[in-house]
Amino acid sequence: MPPSKTTLSCYKLLLFVLGLLPLLRLLWLGFSDELGANPVEFIEHSTGTWALVSLLLSLVITPLKLIFGWPWLLLYRRMLGLFMFFYACLHFLSYLWLDHWFAWAEIIEDISKHPYVLVGFTALMLSLPLALTSNQFMMRKLKRRWKTLHQLVYPIAILVILHYWWLVKQDITQPALYALVLAILLLARVYLRLNPKLNPKS
Repeated sequence: MPPSKTTLSCYKLLLFVLGLLPLLRLLWLGFSDELGANPVEFIEHSTGTWALVSLLLSLVITPLKLIFGWPWLLLYRRMLGLFMFFYACLHFLSYLWLDHWFAWAEIIEDISKHPYVLVGFTALMLSLPLALTSNQFMMRKLKRRWKTLHQLVYPIAILVILHYWWLVKQDITQPALYALVLAILLLARVYLRLNPKLNPKS
């Protein structure tokens, strides 16, 4: 039996609050002067990490829906995707503003020297049309094309992992763990789709 509408609304509110906690934490640490020896790096790492976590959580929704038969979980996939885009924008803004102070010549030079920046920017640009079309109006307008467009989430996830992997250079423990989680999610999705008993529709 699916949860009631009131319960689903409470879950949605809870998810929204939880999604804002990383930002509130950053603000609290900033006002308390507790961002560490390199506050810019701390902010970039935190916003980038939560963008990636939100992205992976959005990819968990469909496998859980298919395994447990909880179609109501799809109600929260959009919010997770928007939080991913939100934190990715903060991540990129902190790079442009706090790290380079909008010095475009310096930024272009940095991109030419560090391909991980270009990979991350590409992932963000691919995320833009997903964020702009993540509403009921665009779903009705695009119809089947909407679902095709939102398949971009998979190359986006791969690019984000690659961006993180190239960024850390030496200790790849964390990006490797995130890559493993993504690989498991993608393989699980393939398996569930190939299993005719589950008859997935999304």
